[in-house]
Amino acid sequence: MSDRDELVVIVVFAPVEAADAVRDAAASAGAGAIGDYRACSFTAHGLGRFMPEDGADPAIGSVGTFETVEEQRIEVVCPRRSARAALEAMIAAHPYEEVAHHVYATIPRDAL
Repeated sequence: MSDRDELVVIVVFAPVEAADAVRDAAASAGAGAIGDYRACSFTAHGLGRFMPEDGADPAIGSVGTFETVEEQRIEVVCPRRSARAALEAMIAAHPYEEVAHHVYATIPRDAL
């Protein structure tokens, strides 16, 4: 398997109200395809906490004040070759100016 055929897992944290839009953007960019299924994702519920600093233009909260927001951790698999486009689509659908995200490499089952 070449580097370009490898799968990655993209994780994005989004406020609950924006989670469907972020998931839809991922699917539209080709993330979340597993075999004969598409738009596959995993979601976990949690709380995000942050404090905007001077110069920030927060979508939620105020500069200098801690904010706690109900968020969803959205995980999708994606071919590495299209991961940048999928992540950029998810970020474009997200209301925050700074989007918390992770991208993880995976190990294929037959390589274990």
